[in-house]
Amino acid sequence: MNSNVSALAAQVAQSLLDIEAVVLRPNEPFTWTSGMKSPIYCDNRLTLSYPAIRNQIAEGFASIIREKYPEAEVLAGIATGGIAHAAFAAEKLGLPMIYVRDKAKGHGKQNMIEGVLKPGQKVVMIEDLISTGGSSLKAALAVREAGAEVLATLAIFTYEFEQSVRAFAEAGIPLHTVTNYTKLTEAALESGRIGEEEMALLKAWRSDPAAYGARFA
Repeated sequence: MNSNVSALAAQVAQSLLDIEAVVLRPNEPFTWTSGMKSPIYCDNRLTLSYPAIRNQIAEGFASIIREKYPEAEVLAGIATGGIAHAAFAAEKLGLPMIYVRDKAKGHGKQNMIEGVLKPGQKVVMIEDLISTGGSSLKAALAVREAGAEVLATLAIFTYEFEQSVRAFAEAGIPLHTVTNYTKLTEAALESGRIGEEEMALLKAWRSDPAAYGARFA
């Protein structure tokens, strides 16, 4: 990670904390829909209400694409969280944009992909959050099945689970994020939002979520 990218990752992490798009509660964990106990709750939809922050994120996406995927022809927002961010980034880059539903519509043309996508076009997927990576990969594979080439998936934030890293590698789809769990917890520690003991709990959760959750069973 070069210095500019690292600086932006730290800035976006701090922004997410400032607007409480990400909330850390290592001693009073949240319970996800899956039942997993988690010391972190992420709602990146809140960024849409802050023009400066959503522009910061859009520039992060645009910078990654300019540097690594200048051949990109279309940006694809993954429903629902990635749609608006794909539009903001596409505007910066002057590129067409589509979006991918989590499943085909139950009426009309029953589309899963909305917008104009031509066979052979080079596509970058845009997501707001990567946890296990399952839903993001499902959308990317739908674009592949439509005859396009998926260059990469980009997201605002990742929990950095090994499961997601492995899943993207197995699918042959590079994954890049504007910021990540490591940067966010470092920003929280530096700004005094958490102490060293809480930092240790946050690291423990990422390395072994099940063991962390067992503490609060």
